[in-house]
Amino acid sequence: MARRISVFDTTLRDGEQAPGNAMNPEQKLDLALRIEALGVDAVEAGFPASSPSDFEATQLISKNLSKARFATFSRTVRRDVEIAVEAGGTHNHEVQMVATGSDLHLKYKRGITAEQAIHEVTDTVAFAKSLGIEHVSVGIEDASRSNDYLLQGLTESAVEAGATCIIIADTSGCTTPDQYGEIIAKIRGWAPRPIKVSTHCHDDFGLSLANALAGLQAGADEVQATLGGIGERAGNTPLEELAGLLAYKQEHLGFYTDIDIAGMYEAYTALREVIRMPEPRNKAIFGTYAFGTAAGIHQQGILANPETYEYVEPARFGRQRSLLIARHSGRAVLRHLLDQIGVEVDDVELAELYRVHIAERTGGDCEDLEVVKERLTRELGNRVPVLAGS
Repeated sequence: MARRISVFDTTLRDGEQAPGNAMNPEQKLDLALRIEALGVDAVEAGFPASSPSDFEATQLISKNLSKARFATFSRTVRRDVEIAVEAGGTHNHEVQMVATGSDLHLKYKRGITAEQAIHEVTDTVAFAKSLGIEHVSVGIEDASRSNDYLLQGLTESAVEAGATCIIIADTSGCTTPDQYGEIIAKIRGWAPRPIKVSTHCHDDFGLSLANALAGLQAGADEVQATLGGIGERAGNTPLEELAGLLAYKQEHLGFYTDIDIAGMYEAYTALREVIRMPEPRNKAIFGTYAFGTAAGIHQQGILANPETYEYVEPARFGRQRSLLIARHSGRAVLRHLLDQIGVEVDDVELAELYRVHIAERTGGDCEDLEVVKERLTRELGNRVPVLAGS
């Protein structure tokens, strides 16, 4: 039986941290409601102790979510947790605090010992529980460059103090799937269910989805993700790739989510408008040409049967197929257009139309199929002259 995977959306926190991705509280509220509607389990509102803007966003989001939990980000400091509770209260609130998880960070970032880091976690988790917070998560920062002593100490002390979730952050995006899976397996041993184990992977080597999947296979229960994969540096695990993969590979992998994959592109478009981010051409699922082709061989196959080159179906993601005319397009797509407008030509005429309307006119650029169709209709509608170039 397939296992349901929890999805924690961090678009509004980690996603916003990246340069150029700033959002105001009202924009965050709108996006939070859109993300909630997709079926995520938790929406991270921000870091209330960091700024008045994040405090206000947390207030708005905490009052308006109706299905998903809202989450906040804190350091392992009591005052951060107090401020998070002041902003959002305790009901339906997941307090996520970040623990210092590697010798590198202990020495150069914090200037504290491993024992001090473990004590911070124990104290702050216990404090959050004393305030009535039901969901307390501990994110171990830079866990992928940690050691067993520190990881086990942080995990077991957090669980003993009342944490309900341990998050393993590949903060620098340095791990490979086998390495990340090994870490998750260890954490799963130190934090048996019902304690939740969550993945937080970065995409510095393009492995965030692969690492998250390896984490699930090793026993993780949840994936932290963002719309479009936005986030620090190269970004985070993309929500659309995770949800799409599990929708297609549920039987093979044994996992599924409740994410509405058909609604993701609309939410992503709203996000791009807010942060003024151009749409990439070749990004999986959300790229401008993720479901488009200008190659004649591909077009010939798609016209005969879309499954020849479309394993990922555009309609399932709220997208549309686009066949584009360019110098790599072949005569098959031109014949297809002529059939649509009811114009019959022989092979010689077809070759001349191809030269005039595709080889010469498009050059190195692409034209939408409908644009070329309109031009052919206009110029060949009366079949006089037969050839546009005569």
